[in-house]
Amino acid sequence: MIEQLIKQFVVFFVVVEPISLVPMFGALTRGGSVRYRRKMALKAAALSASILVVFALIGDYLMTTLSITVEAFKIGGGALLFMIAVDMVFARHSGLRSTTVREQEEAQYREDISVFPLAFPLIAGPGALATVLLMLGEMGDDHIAFLGMIAVILAVVLVVLVLLLTTPYVMRLIGRSGADVLARLFGVVLAALASQYVIDGIRATFLT
Repeated sequence: MIEQLIKQFVVFFVVVEPISLVPMFGALTRGGSVRYRRKMALKAAALSASILVVFALIGDYLMTTLSITVEAFKIGGGALLFMIAVDMVFARHSGLRSTTVREQEEAQYREDISVFPLAFPLIAGPGALATVLLMLGEMGDDHIAFLGMIAVILAVVLVVLVLLLTTPYVMRLIGRSGADVLARLFGVVLAALASQYVIDGIRATFLT
């Protein structure tokens, strides 16, 4: 159980990649007061946690309604996560795990950035939502495991919140270059995890 929770935390942490959100948050809130940055961080964390938890609650129903098997979602979700990993390694902005240039320009003129782009797509983006469904598919009807997954989601969002609230200190510590290096390292790890999801899906579909 503990090993599974650690795996889920690592996967979800790598997908959300809280450290890379720090420079984005700093840029989006540049010139704002401490109170404004705190309000945006708290609101974004609450919204993204709500989105992810609600999605976890209805995820199984969605898969059943759409007749999507766990194996099919492992293959599709793994492929999506692999694309996100490629974006991370090559620092591309495709919109899968970050905002596009056009979205960044739009966000600069928003007074409230907590919903867009912070909560979605930066924190609770397509990759995070796909990861939630992948985790649901692995645990079946185990309610204890489900509660553990919810705890993992909330723990990662809490890490995001702490990093956003301490953005000036984190940026002084690691700088933009440090954040980019960590993003690339996380991308390599995510590529391996995504490949394993695809392999598991193919093996369960065609070799059993």
